[in-house]
Amino acid sequence: MRLTMKEREVVTKALCDQYRKARKKDKGRMLEHFVQSTGYNRSYARFVLRNHGRRVEVGPGIVLQGDRRVRRGQPRVPRHGRVVRDALKAIWKVMDYICGKRLVAALPEVVRRLSVCREFRMTKSVQRQLVAMSAATIDRLLKPERAKHILKRRGGTKPGTLLKHQVPIRTFSDWDDARPGFFEMDLVGHDGGTSQGDFCQTLDMTDVATGWTEQAAVLNKAEIWVFHAIQAVRRRLPFPMLGLDSDNGSEFINHHLVRYCNQERLTFTRSRPHRKNDTCYVEQKNWSIVRRFVGYARHEDQESVDLLNELYATLRDYNNFFLPSLRLKEKVRDGARITRRYHPAKTPYARVLDSPHVDQTVKDQLTAYYRTLNPAALHRRIETLQRRLLLLAVQRPTQRQSPQDEFTAFVPKRRAKANRGGKPRPCPSSRPLGRRSGRTPALPYPPPRPTGSYPQSKARPKTKNRLPLE
Repeated sequence: MRLTMKEREVVTKALCDQYRKARKKDKGRMLEHFVQSTGYNRSYARFVLRNHGRRVEVGPGIVLQGDRRVRRGQPRVPRHGRVVRDALKAIWKVMDYICGKRLVAALPEVVRRLSVCREFRMTKSVQRQLVAMSAATIDRLLKPERAKHILKRRGGTKPGTLLKHQVPIRTFSDWDDARPGFFEMDLVGHDGGTSQGDFCQTLDMTDVATGWTEQAAVLNKAEIWVFHAIQAVRRRLPFPMLGLDSDNGSEFINHHLVRYCNQERLTFTRSRPHRKNDTCYVEQKNWSIVRRFVGYARHEDQESVDLLNELYATLRDYNNFFLPSLRLKEKVRDGARITRRYHPAKTPYARVLDSPHVDQTVKDQLTAYYRTLNPAALHRRIETLQRRLLLLAVQRPTQRQSPQDEFTAFVPKRRAKANRGGKPRPCPSSRPLGRRSGRTPALPYPPPRPTGSYPQSKARPKTKNRLPLE
């Protein structure tokens, strides 16, 4: 068994002085043992033992010491010129600044589509260099630009009724991801940072097998709006819906949706309470699609709902046909270290074409529709709708006066006493009631009097007046 890198450094440091002072026969014997233990080439091992820790005086008071860990840097000759880097930046922007592993899978098809749509004028040489790039090269070339484009999450799910016990629980490991049609769904609130009042919600649905995503905006979390949105999403799917999986919110766990799934023979399951990883497929899309393209602003009127649905119609084509995604292949745990391996990045459209469970007629229709799309035009349309949506965002609703402030407004304040210096000294009762430094917060109202329901100590009988002893 060969030594590790740190062990090699220790052995090298211990043998280098002995090797330089030894005789020729001893050097050969030491070199053989050193090569067997470290696995170095014989010539490289001789070079390391000869020069590591060696001190050379190159001038008065200037001494250089050899170190095998320090290598002389060689200037890297740039292989990709400015034209190629500019073309890569432009395509990266069109593809919504995705990572190199996803972009390298989309580059061949995107370069061809952009050339057909005449969005960019690129020579054949530039196109060949773009297609031949690796993921590491893409990340290295885009590192300065990525640094220039350098948001938190709030949940508003309220528990459903006892009906949730009639809906079976499904975790992320129970999915059969070989057949399209099983969707995870969730609601994303556009509350602007406060949950007061009604505000728009986005129904996010993700197919487990292909990653196909659909979004629909609703006016609030009422179950009737959510139900209509689910029906609208089902009508525009390219493949039949087979099952639904949601969290435990009352907008999903209700008699209306359970009855609908039973009538349509749809599998309806739910996740465990407070376990977001059970719906990990849709939770990831909540950020990568809804929050990334809509943001955290507050929207609460019908005009915003209509504009959101118009934006989601464009995002449907942009995400499902052009943005590739990674799927986990396996996860291996070795002690505290976890190694994850992924399948090659593909778009949801490509996974639908590869699925044997989708009819060929549907695949032909999707291919014909894909040939009419222009990713650069879709990206420009998305940016236009985002600017319009930003104008409709409302400010946070005015904070209502808390009961604590209403109570302290009527607390009488004593006059401040003067200390020796003549400055007023506030009394403890004149300070406003606020949150204490300890765990127990201050009461915003006077403590209630004990009622008859609490156990009380028995009252002592009144003692009679005793006469003095004579």
